[in-house]
Amino acid sequence: MPARRPPAAPAAPPAPTQSASTVPAPSVPHTFALVSARLQAQYLPGGPAPRTGRPETLLSGLIRTILGQQNTRAAADRQWAALRERYPRWEAALLDGPDGLEGTLKAAGGGLHRSKARHIHALLQALDDTGPLSLEGLRDQADAAARARLEALPGVGRHTASLTLLFDLRRAAMPVEGNLDRLARRLEWVPDGWTAARVVRWFDAVTPPTWAARASLHVAGVRHGREICTARHPRCDICVLSDLCPSAAILGPTRPGPTLAGPSLAGLASPGPASGRA
Repeated sequence: MPARRPPAAPAAPPAPTQSASTVPAPSVPHTFALVSARLQAQYLPGGPAPRTGRPETLLSGLIRTILGQQNTRAAADRQWAALRERYPRWEAALLDGPDGLEGTLKAAGGGLHRSKARHIHALLQALDDTGPLSLEGLRDQADAAARARLEALPGVGRHTASLTLLFDLRRAAMPVEGNLDRLARRLEWVPDGWTAARVVRWFDAVTPPTWAARASLHVAGVRHGREICTARHPRCDICVLSDLCPSAAILGPTRPGPTLAGPSLAGLASPGPASGRA
């Protein structure tokens, strides 16, 4: 008679998974509030205000934003003026097709006219397939729904959607482009090994969720990156953040402290733990 096998040991219970609600929020660098305050004082002393000259409709605003991607402000303005002169209504641009749009953009100057023409035409075609050429319904939608609708459109990614939400819908979105990404890395707020997408998520998690705070940090941060904290040859010697920036001693000459008479570490309460790592 064969020997009886011992009973199998009970299976180990599965390891508990960490739900999104239990994932700890990234820590806020102790210099975050001070940096934000200094940038606003330097570039937006009156505080952020709605952008003037924005197109009246959300669709026009989105198209103007698409033109501004990877383009100079002057070139995007020329392309925008050329489009509105040739196509008083977007239905005319849809009928003209991508080649007609490309010719209009190319004649106005500026880069990426072929890809932008195809993105704009695909956007108009997608709207035409589902209804009128309009995005005004987004005004009545919650932030998440409005973002999902925008990002579902051809040629509209997270950054373009964030810009539209922030400046055309006045929602508390947090657009992060190269200037803010570079600022965060040089201040050692985030590790150099992080991807750009992870830096975007980090900014969204640590920036106060108000329109004023996010509009201020975006606009002032972009200006600071273009004028002072440039990719090459940053002007650390006249930077209002030089005494807070670990990279200033490496990238350029420093000075004893900021020329801006305003916020200091002693005058601001720390918004979180001293660690700048998420």
